[in-house]
Amino acid sequence: MVQDFILIPVIDLKGGVVVHARAGERAQYRPIETPLGAAHDPVGIARELLAITGSPALYVADLDAILGTGNHFDMCRELADALPGTDLWIDAGFGDVTDCAFWLPLGANLVVGSESLLAIDNWHDLHAVFGRSLVLSLDFTSDGLRGPQALLSEPGLWPDRLVVMSLGRVGTERGPDLEHLRAVVGSGRGRAVHAAGGVRNVGDLEAVAAAGACGALAATALHSGAITQNEIAALLRRRRSET
Repeated sequence: MVQDFILIPVIDLKGGVVVHARAGERAQYRPIETPLGAAHDPVGIARELLAITGSPALYVADLDAILGTGNHFDMCRELADALPGTDLWIDAGFGDVTDCAFWLPLGANLVVGSESLLAIDNWHDLHAVFGRSLVLSLDFTSDGLRGPQALLSEPGLWPDRLVVMSLGRVGTERGPDLEHLRAVVGSGRGRAVHAAGGVRNVGDLEAVAAAGACGALAATALHSGAITQNEIAALLRRRRSET
């Protein structure tokens, strides 16, 4: 049976505005220029992205929190209030239980990036407190996993939802990292795996689905129109017809 596939739109927040994330060079991120809205209006942009994708979820990366220079908690609360039917995934540099506890009042899904974990013990603590409810992002660069290497050897401690994040491909439209994606899908044993970074077009979404992922994250290709609402709807119809 073919599983449901979702395309989750992403907004990246830095310095109080939506920025264009590219290749993981966060110091170089600039306010986004998009036909979908103004950089200072994340709610407006989010609504447009959700309309294009039909996604039940929105991924929000708080770059200030990830970099340790502040946070966009209030802006994320505005998103939560404005989009009550949307499942928010918040990536805000969570490294320990205290970091996560600060964000819990939002009622959002907390995404723990491997790059934010100083040691595997930090993940053990998070797993002990939150169980499988967290989302784990396995963050890859050209040098391999960024973060505790033991994460790759302990799939039994993975939560129900995973992101395979190719940091160097974010915003570059270089295509997804199917090699790491297939490896994580194979080790995940039925967990919901999502690809992130490099998605260029609907053909890449087909490839991601064929690799066994249940979804993908995207931003650049949605803003540029390289992936359209009609193409997404057609992809979902094709997959449902295969069930």
